[in-house]
Amino acid sequence: MDQSDVPQNRKSQRANVLMQASIEVSGTSLPVKLRNLSCDGALVESDKLPVEGSAVVFRRGDLAVPGRIAWTRTRHAGVSFNRKLDPEQVLRHVPQPRARVAPSFRRPGLKSQSLSAQERKFGEMWLQSGAIAPLGD
Repeated sequence: MDQSDVPQNRKSQRANVLMQASIEVSGTSLPVKLRNLSCDGALVESDKLPVEGSAVVFRRGDLAVPGRIAWTRTRHAGVSFNRKLDPEQVLRHVPQPRARVAPSFRRPGLKSQSLSAQERKFGEMWLQSGAIAPLGD
């Protein structure tokens, strides 16, 4: 059973991503979803995955790394790279986090627009109806 999701078993920190990639096995390219990436390996997802122990070439953009399938479970597989990647190579394939929008708690500005005749009439009727109490009551 794979224990790669247990942090103490990790060789290096993984970056969670969701990107298209491919795995080449015996000259055949299989499209996969890249779920996470580190200097030592990757987690991929696909309907068709090679068996555990298969020699593969992991490809993402211009990155091509030989490795092997370390484990498989249903639609997921762990790819262990034959050589450790430079952290810069990994980061080049990890998108920058989006900037969070800071909430604005300012009230909306008041616009000095004149009211239409219908709006003015409605406002006057509303005031006369006693909907609000006069000041001091």
